[in-house]
Amino acid sequence: MNGHCKQKHGVPALFSFFIPGLGQLVKGDLAKAAGIWAALIVCAFMSIIGIGLLMGLVVWIAQVYDAYNA
Repeated sequence: MNGHCKQKHGVPALFSFFIPGLGQLVKGDLAKAAGIWAALIVCAFMSIIGIGLLMGLVVWIAQVYDAYNA
């Protein structure tokens, strides 16, 4: 063993599950977290025309997956 702890992916994913972008922020990726927040703001505005809810769900699922795997 090289002395490095195995990175826990579940904790950032759990954070992102409840607060989108928080898992990326915990991992130190501020740019991804800011991008996720911007995308969700755009989705909130697009929900006025009906497509934002579906897009918001896609962004939410993708960011949880990214927090787990990236």
